[in-house]
Amino acid sequence: MKVVVIGGTGLIGSKLVAKLDEHGHEAVAAAPNTGVNTLTGEGLAEVLKGASVVVDVSNSPSFEDQAVMDFFRTSTTNVLKAEAEAGVAHHVALSVVGTERLQGSGYFRAKLVQEELIKASGIAYSIVHATQFFEFAKGLADGVTEGDTVRLPAAKIQPIVSDDVAAAVGRTAVGAPVGGVVEVAGPEAFELEEFIRMGLAAHDDPRKIVTDAKATYWGAELQEDTLLPGPDATIAETRFADWLAQQK
Repeated sequence: MKVVVIGGTGLIGSKLVAKLDEHGHEAVAAAPNTGVNTLTGEGLAEVLKGASVVVDVSNSPSFEDQAVMDFFRTSTTNVLKAEAEAGVAHHVALSVVGTERLQGSGYFRAKLVQEELIKASGIAYSIVHATQFFEFAKGLADGVTEGDTVRLPAAKIQPIVSDDVAAAVGRTAVGAPVGGVVEVAGPEAFELEEFIRMGLAAHDDPRKIVTDAKATYWGAELQEDTLLPGPDATIAETRFADWLAQQK
């Protein structure tokens, strides 16, 4: 089976390509550095020839509200059009648990537009919602740091390692289209403050972490369970503490 991975040279994409190859599929990484530009359409028709599945794990290079909206709207529209012309049978996209609840954020508004375009395309599809990645604890902290203080909203989070996300996306890609959303999450829920504290401590990062009622998550206000998966989510096995120990 030929599977084209849009964003196939990034964190998730590179792991996904490797996993698909290991299982005997023809996985093709499609990204600007492999000659495929989804914003201009360059290289799309060529790379999609003979493809059975397209998996989109790409991300916007800018998180500024208008830039991220332009990226997901333009890229997704171009990919879906090229898929229809190539006769691709299954479109898989990676998105985020809680996207529909995070519409105070420009990034998540753009992700919801991406999902709506996929649902309206007429192409059989599966959307994988993943929780926040272990690898992004520091980046999350960086985005809400003032001086030497990290200000976080009071909420829970159930993070997952990127390898387990790639595995879940790979299983979805080679399975039958679900025509909806499937969720995947890590095995443990933490207070957001605890997750960030553990992540920073592992790197001897001395920043002070506080819970602030006015703090937001990428611009969105959170309820306690906004970032948590539903009861039908697939639960991965890798624990955050075990993963942190392996990074040293």
